[in-house]
Amino acid sequence: MKKVRAAVVGVGYLGKFHAEKYAKMENVDLKGVVDANLDQAREIARKVGTAPFSDYRELFGRVDAVSIAVPTPLHYEIGKAFLKNGMDVLMEKPITTTVAEADELIDIADKNHLVLQVGQLERFNPAVKAVSHLVDHPIFIESNRLGIYKERGTDVSVVLDLMIHDIDLILNFVQSGVRYCHAMGTPVVSNNIDIAHAHIEFDNGAVANVTASRISNKNERKIRLFQKDGYISVDFANRSIIHVRPGTGTGDNNCPIPGMHLEEKCFMDGDALEDEIRAFVHAVALREPPPVSGRMGRDALKIALSITQQIRESTRIYSGLNP
Repeated sequence: MKKVRAAVVGVGYLGKFHAEKYAKMENVDLKGVVDANLDQAREIARKVGTAPFSDYRELFGRVDAVSIAVPTPLHYEIGKAFLKNGMDVLMEKPITTTVAEADELIDIADKNHLVLQVGQLERFNPAVKAVSHLVDHPIFIESNRLGIYKERGTDVSVVLDLMIHDIDLILNFVQSGVRYCHAMGTPVVSNNIDIAHAHIEFDNGAVANVTASRISNKNERKIRLFQKDGYISVDFANRSIIHVRPGTGTGDNNCPIPGMHLEEKCFMDGDALEDEIRAFVHAVALREPPPVSGRMGRDALKIALSITQQIRESTRIYSGLNP
């Protein structure tokens, strides 16, 4: 199989890891890394053995595919440029800043038969992959994504930074349209929303309560799914799952629920980012649809933007009230 000529645009905190993964893949020829900070590009290029660039346009004609890991406001402009020039794109989440921008990128990719994959990393978490075949029409979902404050990522709301991971997973699990969404939240230490909660109801009757915070005193990334045949809990950070399902007798395997069986598994092996990039390279090489398509990224973005808008509008109304 011919090697995929790849590059990474934006080699800051996340992009440098993309470059490292590409550089180690036998079926990839890493042609370059790009960063507006040329010194940063040179440093990463030296580490992975490729060429540094400060202008992404210098890659046109040199590569087949790119990872784009620049700040979100630049996703549309740069993604459109590569797609217009016939190159496949792995776009870090969120896909763009608006649904209209996402729709345009998807349209360009479709018309030119190009791969547009969105970097929803939790899809490749070993624990998530392990429960995919266990999830069957969940009725109630609860997710919590809490983090200790870090300045990185505060250029966007916590909804677009963190919650969008869970929105994407929930959409993938439920496989139904959204009927109703109510959200609340507020900025606390940054100029963007730092804590958010959303209640989402789906056309098929499923309900999800989703919480995200980057001002917590602990790190927690968990999702719990309740369905007719039991309960599934996923701990993303520890890569573990708990599956409670009908058993025999009055409760077995230390399960406190009568008549149910509890099974706990841990999946320490695996590299989610490497698996994500390998899936992209596979789609590029074989001209197949990617596992997380542009449309999936667009659907998650649409809900995330609705949540963000609700919170911002309610915050403005509250701040305008007299005590």
